[in-house]
Amino acid sequence: MAITKSFSLFSTVIFLLRITVDAQNYGTALQDNFYNSSCPDAETVIQKAVFAEVDKNLKLAAGLIRMQFHDCFVGGCDASVLLDGNDTEKTASVNQHLRGFEVIDVAKEAVEAVCPGVVSCADIIAYAARDSTIRLNGTGWAVQGGRKDGCVSFANAAEEELPPPTLNVSQLIDLFAQRGLSEKQMVILSGSHTVGVGHCDKFIERLYNFSETHSTDPSLNSTLAEQLKKECPPRNFNTTLEIFMDVITPGQFDAKYYVGLTKQEGLFTSDQSLFEDSRTNDIVKSLIDERTFEREFGKAMRAMGAVGVKSEGSVRLNCRMNNE
Repeated sequence: MAITKSFSLFSTVIFLLRITVDAQNYGTALQDNFYNSSCPDAETVIQKAVFAEVDKNLKLAAGLIRMQFHDCFVGGCDASVLLDGNDTEKTASVNQHLRGFEVIDVAKEAVEAVCPGVVSCADIIAYAARDSTIRLNGTGWAVQGGRKDGCVSFANAAEEELPPPTLNVSQLIDLFAQRGLSEKQMVILSGSHTVGVGHCDKFIERLYNFSETHSTDPSLNSTLAEQLKKECPPRNFNTTLEIFMDVITPGQFDAKYYVGLTKQEGLFTSDQSLFEDSRTNDIVKSLIDERTFEREFGKAMRAMGAVGVKSEGSVRLNCRMNNE
């Protein structure tokens, strides 16, 4: 037991040291049109592959947007979330429902066929997130390239670094600030939940025995709460059932997520708290405007895509494993 605890502590220390080193290099390697000379067709080839795959199952598009967030928040944007193996990030319970890995595989194979060993897996994740947004009727943005792929991936790091749906605004602000992202960018990036889904175990505490004075969370729309109770009984609920986080225009990448918050329709505590808290209420209201959200989301994604970028490292030939 003592050995296990010591190893766990050692792993955590190494992870934190890696975060500190990466924090000193935010965005230093990134450039617009990064592959113009080395692989001019890279973005076109990747987009074609992504479009073809997500057209088979549009749910994969939302998964790919989420994937960039889950990658960048754990050790920086280095494609560590793609690595296979025991106790890697993709095996963490917080990544249990993460999807889209096979789309990255197809895109990587396609771009390797035209430019072997040039385009990093980390960059492919960033392009795929943008292309997925477009496929869900959202607006694209210029994606910077130049990320290198990391070589380590820890499940416990994902569990510790990715925000649970129970966080309040203060906790969310602190978490994003640690990665150089502002309070406003946090609210904007939360807008990706407009195409997201949740599972009963992530919000069921809001439905039953919420507090001594309220059986159900009073910040949750009562009509929505009753519907959710039908989908998620207090015991023996379906753990795979997907609940849309935007009930107004589910599956469409738009600003209706923020409209839902004004109606107390935020599925997670971390969503609804954005409207309930005075520090973020005005930001939520400003993003109800569709053009404002479209413009600001692309800018926020560029900022997130620069978190912990490695200017030195490898370009994996297979995104699921390190080069030999």
